[in-house]
Amino acid sequence: MTENITSVGGGSRPDAGVSALKGRTGAGTPAETRGRTTIADGVVAKISGMAAREVPGIHSLGAGMARALGAVRERVPGGGGAVTRGVKVEVGERQAAIDLDVVVEYGVSIVDVAGGVRTNVISAVERMTGLEVVEVNIAVDDVHLPDEEEEAEPDEGRVR
Repeated sequence: MTENITSVGGGSRPDAGVSALKGRTGAGTPAETRGRTTIADGVVAKISGMAAREVPGIHSLGAGMARALGAVRERVPGGGGAVTRGVKVEVGERQAAIDLDVVVEYGVSIVDVAGGVRTNVISAVERMTGLEVVEVNIAVDDVHLPDEEEEAEPDEGRVR
């Protein structure tokens, strides 16, 4: 079975932002190949973000300012976006490229964590979307120290 992937909807060109998997048509073709499946860039970003967070040694995703703004956005009803914070994707006709900004835990091997993130993200995106992931670029923006307080966690009140 050969499927064609094309981009449709949003972006700088009329067909940017969504990938479409097109099947063959006609009565003689299998039912699962009839029609078109579209995959938005945001879907690839969410899959990538979830897969990256599953890797041991990853503390969080997003550069310093993105994490700060994301923490504020999460407190606003409907703000969302936590899963895709620190994730940027480019989706083409058959391929995807992914950029991740990560914060790693102190003491882990950054090389090993980056390899694990690449493996997990590529596996998840290719398995779930059928797109070929051509690259996963990882920028390590910070190291989380064990005694650092979490920015996103509310402080306990002084009065009980």
